[in-house]
Amino acid sequence: MKAIFLDFYGTVAHEDDDILPVIYKQVQATTQVECTTDEIGAYWWKAFSTLFYASHGSQFTTQRMLNVQSLAETLLHFKSELQAESLNQEQLAHWRNPGIFADSIPFLHSLKIPVYILSNIDTDDVKAAMKAHNIEVAGVITSEDVRSYKPRSEMFDEAINRYGLQRDEVIHIGDSLVSDVQGAQNAGIKAIWLNRKGKLKPQQITPDYECKDLGEVVHMLEAWI
Repeated sequence: MKAIFLDFYGTVAHEDDDILPVIYKQVQATTQVECTTDEIGAYWWKAFSTLFYASHGSQFTTQRMLNVQSLAETLLHFKSELQAESLNQEQLAHWRNPGIFADSIPFLHSLKIPVYILSNIDTDDVKAAMKAHNIEVAGVITSEDVRSYKPRSEMFDEAINRYGLQRDEVIHIGDSLVSDVQGAQNAGIKAIWLNRKGKLKPQQITPDYECKDLGEVVHMLEAWI
């Protein structure tokens, strides 16, 4: 094992899960159609996912733009007069200064091999978040760098080529079964699923390894490095 590829949000730093329900309630309070907050969240996620999976190559759009566009579509669908650009400011601010998991810094300090961050969030946002928590790693590759998002292979391929590694010399760690686990495996790289929330694993996805936190990852890596 010569290097580690590491997801950032949901793995090292907190996702925006606490902010999203607040946005759903604001939309619900201003909508002209009867709906639940769950329905608003589901529609927004579907709208975002449709744009997300079409965003690569010449059609690439930054995460911030995808967020605003999908939220605007959601507001239009539920007939709310709120403006997406102002409604999601707290969410976008979170990306630049998220909370950090207690085991993240000790994990990074314990490693004796290079760590490379592979993130779907925009370059400026993830670098701001890393600066906020004094996180230093050997390198960072984002969706903006490769004009593509995990689980597509471009980000993994770029990391392998840029840092002069072989696919059997690295392992990717991330919290998303699709973006991180399937993405890495499809690129020929083994993956550790960081299952912090104790989620049930669907039958169609099989991580190479599963850990409940980064402390458990450390113990696993000690046997390989």
